Amino acid sequence: MSSTEMIVLAVGAVLGALTIPLAILLMRAVTFEVHDEQAVLVTIFGKLLDIYTKPGLHMHLASAMPWTKHTRVSLRRDFRHFKNVHLNDVNGTTVIVDLWLEFRIKDPRRAIFTVADWNRSLHNLVAHAATSILGSRSFRQILNDRTELGSLLQEDISHETERWGLEIENVFIRNVSVLPVVSRQMFETIAARLTRAKAHVDEVGRLRVAELEAETAMQVAALVAEAKGQYPAAVGRAFKHVKKKPSVFRAYTELYDLSLLRPERTVAFRGFNGELRAADAAMIVPGADPQSYEGTLAGSPALPASSTHGLPPPAHAERIASEAV
Repeated sequence: MSSTEMIVLAVGAVLGALTIPLAILLMRAVTFEVHDEQAVLVTIFGKLLDIYTKPGLHMHLASAMPWTKHTRVSLRRDFRHFKNVHLNDVNGTTVIVDLWLEFRIKDPRRAIFTVADWNRSLHNLVAHAATSILGSRSFRQILNDRTELGSLLQEDISHETERWGLEIENVFIRNVSVLPVVSRQMFETIAARLTRAKAHVDEVGRLRVAELEAETAMQVAALVAEAKGQYPAAVGRAFKHVKKKPSVFRAYTELYDLSLLRPERTVAFRGFNGELRAADAAMIVPGADPQSYEGTLAGSPALPASSTHGLPPPAHAERIASEAV
């Protein structure tokens, strides 16, 4: 083999060894890969040339040129968390809310070319919508109607983001709060309201109890008066029944008279048959000779020797005289 043939063989071997890497480089230069839920925008000098959304390997001859650019846009669901959005409610109270927003890019061409920076524009749009919608509600309504207000925010934001190729799927209002100073004032106001409500309940209860006591006392008084009114009639009927038996009535009368006496403060004189008053009998000296007052008690029977302290014996007593000392 001559030297010329050897040179040709070497050059051929080198070219053959370089063909495969060059082919690979060329293939990589004119092709690009598209992932699932992803869009690739091919632009030349900033002008949109084509959009690829189908997953797989795609060939584009212009991609090998240095002025060709590939912009990848994710079509998956994304989210943004806007923290500490300050706004004033309808009463002027500063309210702080966190907004959770879920969206998806539906039109990658609009998302890239319609708005310069849709992330910053979205932040400003959400802040404006929150101020517009939540600012017309009170703090209590924002706190209680977060689901409804989230739907209103989603509807309001979607009108604008449709032009950007963005679809808003959900908007949630989270962590509703107020400034520490306002929070302390609200707690003091609530405490004062609770104190007033408790005082009102106590006063109403006290008045109600007094009213019930008065009604009860009135009912008891009416019943007592009714009972007292029936007592004389009942006593009259009892006397009428007792008078049918004179001996029983006399015994009752005697017992009644005796019941009116106070044993510890009463001295009874019996057996004078109405000829000596109780006061005169009390002046008789106990233990004196019965003959000394026999003449005074003219017509009265002689006192037996067994009488105690000179008083007439019970056997001669016909009536009872009593007097409180």
